[in-house]
Amino acid sequence: MREEDAFKKQFDWDLTKRILVYLKPYFWVAVGGVGLSFLIAVASQTFPRLLKTAIDQYLAPAAGSSFIGLSVDARLQGVFTIALFILGVASLEFVARYAFQFTLSWLGQNVLFDVRADLFSKLQRLPLAYFDKNPVGRLITRVTSDVDAINQFITNGLLTLITSVFVVTAVLFNMFSLNWQLALIATATVPILFFSARYFQTKFRDSYRDLRIKQAIVNTSLNENITGMGTVQLFNREARNRRDFNNLNSSFLRANLTTVHWFSFYFPVVGIISSMALALVIWYGGGQALQNIITIGTLVAFTRYVGNFWQPLQDLSDVINNLQAAMASSERIFGILDEPESVADKPDAKIFETGFKGDVEFKDVWFSYKAVGEEVLPTDWVLRGINFRVKPGESVAFVGATGAGKTSVISLISRFYDVQKGQVLVDGTDVRDLAQRNLRKHVGVVLQDVFLFAGTIESNLRMNDPEIPIERIVQACKYVGVHDFIASLPNGYQTEVRERGATLSTGQKQLLAFARALIQNPDILLVLDEATANVDTESELQIQDALAKVMHGRTSIIIAHRLSTIKNCNRIIVMRKGKIVEEGSHDELLEKGGYYNTLYRLQYADQEMTV
Repeated sequence: MREEDAFKKQFDWDLTKRILVYLKPYFWVAVGGVGLSFLIAVASQTFPRLLKTAIDQYLAPAAGSSFIGLSVDARLQGVFTIALFILGVASLEFVARYAFQFTLSWLGQNVLFDVRADLFSKLQRLPLAYFDKNPVGRLITRVTSDVDAINQFITNGLLTLITSVFVVTAVLFNMFSLNWQLALIATATVPILFFSARYFQTKFRDSYRDLRIKQAIVNTSLNENITGMGTVQLFNREARNRRDFNNLNSSFLRANLTTVHWFSFYFPVVGIISSMALALVIWYGGGQALQNIITIGTLVAFTRYVGNFWQPLQDLSDVINNLQAAMASSERIFGILDEPESVADKPDAKIFETGFKGDVEFKDVWFSYKAVGEEVLPTDWVLRGINFRVKPGESVAFVGATGAGKTSVISLISRFYDVQKGQVLVDGTDVRDLAQRNLRKHVGVVLQDVFLFAGTIESNLRMNDPEIPIERIVQACKYVGVHDFIASLPNGYQTEVRERGATLSTGQKQLLAFARALIQNPDILLVLDEATANVDTESELQIQDALAKVMHGRTSIIIAHRLSTIKNCNRIIVMRKGKIVEEGSHDELLEKGGYYNTLYRLQYADQEMTV
């Protein structure tokens, strides 16, 4: 469902049932909350009754009443007794309201926790193709604002609706039991409120839909600008980006003001309708009181009941808005939770406890970044009928121009994506038949875009695996030549790393990425050696030496951009436009004088002197 369509969602019982599933673990807490709301409704509506009793029996008894002959002391005693009753009921209501609000908040926060946990877990299981199509800012909105809307649905929506029903029922019961004619007069303006609410509900829905869409756009822009701040400053785009963001922010402001406009208009409308009801009660009830048809106490009680009757009806506007927001938000949340996990483990997925031998084979592989099942146009294919085999312990370099499909090969071996045609085999088993965690545990990948998490250097190296001994971490760091740098830091391996490794140089992050891969002791090593492009010559030589050591006896597939890497590999596979065009050793391919020879002259000849 498109973003705009999601916000057009009316009340949907199927969606509501899915939301209510999150209340199941807290069923008795919810029942307790409903019970407290019933107690509050009953207690709060006893005050007009007690006030009527005080007026009709002790303050202004009607002519002919048995209470008219009471002495002043008796009347004072009666008023004092009723005052004690009022105080007692108020104390009971105070305790009930405190317990109700706490229960409500506790329930809402636990539901919020569970929904966010499910969403985060789902996002971790979704294939990378999903994130290729969905901006981060939009996903953040799902996990934050949309989940908050469901929390509001539980607390200020569903249970408030139940409380309002209890209050309205209690008020109507008391009014009709006191005087049914006056009760009909008091409720005569309800149809006007009904039609007004229907009109404003449409306005609320439209304005709220626009507001949330604008909020998602602002979040996406914020994420893009903050993530790419280095590029923004490098190209002096601060002023341009500020103008663009101000335009988006202004649109968000207008959407907020539109929502405020309709809310500000609605409440006075409800207020004047309520005043009309009160005026009718005073007019009709006053006439009845002057004719001694009803007592003064009854009239006063009705004026209180009118206020009590209209307050929950006024609150229903917030309830309707919360329900409307929850329908839109839950549609988007369950849209994520229902997203097919196209790259998912089979129920009988295989696990290689002892690891892999390292035999990697592509059989007639056709691959596009379109989702599996989507129509693939001829121009969409990234890999076209790829066939190759890498034997255990063999090192193979993939070379080719940008867009040839080299990186896609690595992504398919790690099963970040599934192929549309053909098979990717590891040790003769299709990777789609393997458990993903098991597969990736034995495949080490060094990407050119190094991502470091906030935490310590050690936590980034061990990736929070407590079973990895510190000795192995230190040994790997020594292999890649980054140990001395780490040891020179004030806290060594416990030095804090800021988000994305902002305090480290590009070369240092790349060296840490090599160490992180080596620590896992993978059976299959996948490397994009463009990751060595931004390190100095000394660091590059250290990496090349460590890479040669770790490649020995281990299946290694390298996206090669360095001539030294190519020459150290057993075999070179040359790719062009998603196909393998040549294959052989460095010298063999040069002798052929084909496409590799052209690439060599364009990309690698200037490295010959260094090598």
